[in-house]
Amino acid sequence: MAWDWDKLKEQQHKMGGGPPQMDEFIKKFKSFKIPGGPLVILIIILIYLGSSTIYTIAVDEVGIIQRFGRYIRTSQPGLNFKLPAGFEKVTKVKVRRIYKEEFGFQSARENRRSQFSSGSDTANVSLMLTGDLNVALVPWIVQYRIKDPYNYLFRVRDPNRLLKDMSEASMRLVVGDRSINEVISKRDEIAVEAREILQKELDQAEAGINVVTIEMKKTNVPGPVQSSFNEVNQAVQEKERLIYQAKEEYNKAIPAARGEADRTIKGAEGYALDRVNRAQGDASRFTSFYEEYAKAKDVTKRRLYLETLRDLFPKLGPKYIVDADQKNLLPLLNIGKGNIGNGGQK
Repeated sequence: MAWDWDKLKEQQHKMGGGPPQMDEFIKKFKSFKIPGGPLVILIIILIYLGSSTIYTIAVDEVGIIQRFGRYIRTSQPGLNFKLPAGFEKVTKVKVRRIYKEEFGFQSARENRRSQFSSGSDTANVSLMLTGDLNVALVPWIVQYRIKDPYNYLFRVRDPNRLLKDMSEASMRLVVGDRSINEVISKRDEIAVEAREILQKELDQAEAGINVVTIEMKKTNVPGPVQSSFNEVNQAVQEKERLIYQAKEEYNKAIPAARGEADRTIKGAEGYALDRVNRAQGDASRFTSFYEEYAKAKDVTKRRLYLETLRDLFPKLGPKYIVDADQKNLLPLLNIGKGNIGNGGQK
């Protein structure tokens, strides 16, 4: 069925220019009056003003009050008052909450958007060049809190972005001064040094942020070079093992040789001292003999003679004593026969 638009417009013009339902609604709205209307409006205004002038600050936060955009004061926890909305604005800042930023990885336990949206960006943040020109994957976590709400809100345009950039710069600075083995094995030292550098830069920028701690995650090398890195580590460990064995042998041989040399030297010194003492003793004994001899020459001669014979007689063997007054040679000829018959007795 085709519509006759001309006839329809003519009927609407005759009926007042609009649909009958709309005309009736407009007439009823104009005739509607709220009983006590000004009072109700006043109550609504008072409720709005009361809700916008009274506010509560939690125990872990403070309120920053701005009047027409200008900082006025800081509200402490509890019930507080301010001018209505449009005059003063309150911004609540949690100063006791510990915030966390992750670098180089995304936590699977948290359902929040990480600071780096794509996986490639996350890998690029943790990809760093060490001091010995090796590449390492260094993920870490920065935990911080807001220590100065005024500086946090007004001194820096984007304090969170500043924290991320300065944290990355500080970590790259520390890692760039160390070898790949130190980066892997000395994570605690790197975390402490990076925290000190990051806190110094944030304080200089007046960011109002206090770095609580930096936690280093497991550091490794990129996957494509993992096998080569393991081979290098094995070679380094083998080198260290051989050096350790050589030092062990050195520590065994050198002290033994030094001990033998000291023993030989001490033995020679002892022998020399013994010879000198003996010579000095012999010289002293000879000197004492000479002094005694000088005092009584006859007595000393006789004593020396008797002492000498006492020492020589045991070494002479068989001894025969012949009487000096013997005049017959026969006894002398039978000296050996008596010994043979008596079994060698003399």
